[in-house]
Amino acid sequence: MTNYIPHEEEHRSHRSGWLRAAVMGANDGIVSTASLIIGVAAAGSSIESIMLAGVAGLVAGALSMAAGEYVSVSSQSDIERADLAIEKQSLEDNYELEVLELAKIYQERGVEFELAKKVARQLMKHDALGAHARDDIGISEISSAQPFSAAAYSATTFSLGAFLPLLMAWLVPLSWLTISVAISSVIFLALLGMLAAYVGGAPIKIGALRVAFWGAIAMGCTAAVGQLFEVVV
Repeated sequence: MTNYIPHEEEHRSHRSGWLRAAVMGANDGIVSTASLIIGVAAAGSSIESIMLAGVAGLVAGALSMAAGEYVSVSSQSDIERADLAIEKQSLEDNYELEVLELAKIYQERGVEFELAKKVARQLMKHDALGAHARDDIGISEISSAQPFSAAAYSATTFSLGAFLPLLMAWLVPLSWLTISVAISSVIFLALLGMLAAYVGGAPIKIGALRVAFWGAIAMGCTAAVGQLFEVVV
């Protein structure tokens, strides 16, 4: 008898929840804070006003990201709980029909129907609700909503991202502030895109370009608004 040697593969889908929240938070932190700093600087404001706007943007943005992520992911969690409640009641009322429903799913995936029924019965004997949650509804431990972790990741990474352009604005002379913050922020965004692509197993160059491109567009637009405000005033 051949001994079974366990084979484990490294999959990246389990990172999707926290990676999305972390990347979105850091990206928004860099883009929104850098854009705010550049827009205020382009309007001819003092360094004190620029830094005040940047710090206010960091605090407001981090709290907004946390609240937004918590509310949106909590809504997803509410939907999942409601679906599980419906499925639990259906298992109590129509157990045999639920067996056939699960067997039909496995049959559509290529399993012979009689074998599919046996598999469905064994899985449901072990964990009926878990089997239907996974294969019928599409809820798994990996994809299930985690409101608190999503909020924490977003707020923390937003703050870290926002700190980078703020630090650059504080270090450089006012005459170099706009160009320095813009260039450094594009570099930060490109590095963020590369890191996110690497962790997620995506092409690194594409990840860097798409994040840096849209960040540059946002900063360019706010700079134009700042210039327009200065001219109007």
